[in-house]
Amino acid sequence: MDVLFYAAPGLIMAVALFMAYRVVRRSLQMRSAWNSGLTAQGRCLRMYTTTHGGSGDSRVHTTLHHVYEFTTHDGRPIRFEEEGGPGTTVEGDVVTVYYADGPQVVATAHRPSHGRQAAATVGILVFLGVVVLFCAGFMVTYTEMSSGMDAMNGF
Repeated sequence: MDVLFYAAPGLIMAVALFMAYRVVRRSLQMRSAWNSGLTAQGRCLRMYTTTHGGSGDSRVHTTLHHVYEFTTHDGRPIRFEEEGGPGTTVEGDVVTVYYADGPQVVATAHRPSHGRQAAATVGILVFLGVVVLFCAGFMVTYTEMSSGMDAMNGF
């Protein structure tokens, strides 16, 4: 039974740390695309939404997705998908794409907003840090309580 009180918080911590890695990675990718100075005209190929939730009394969350295509300065066609773009961008619209060149091209159609991106990244990391600290505190407290109970029972 003790394993449950270590496995569940450990799993939650692992998921929170993985999410933190993904948030930092995406933030660095966006920053490199904005700071590279490379732009291209791209075209919105597709716009669609995904929904989750809505069972029982839960709210429905809708996420807007865009699929863009552009050509790099050296002639390579690149297609990428991005979440959270403006709802006014529809299929066929021409957009400015910011990208960082390399073997793995990183691109975004979001307008540069370094301050907002940094604030969002810090906010998410603080929240995930609180989750990790809570789980670690829970495991430490449980260990201390269970060792105290073992001492009281003569183990």
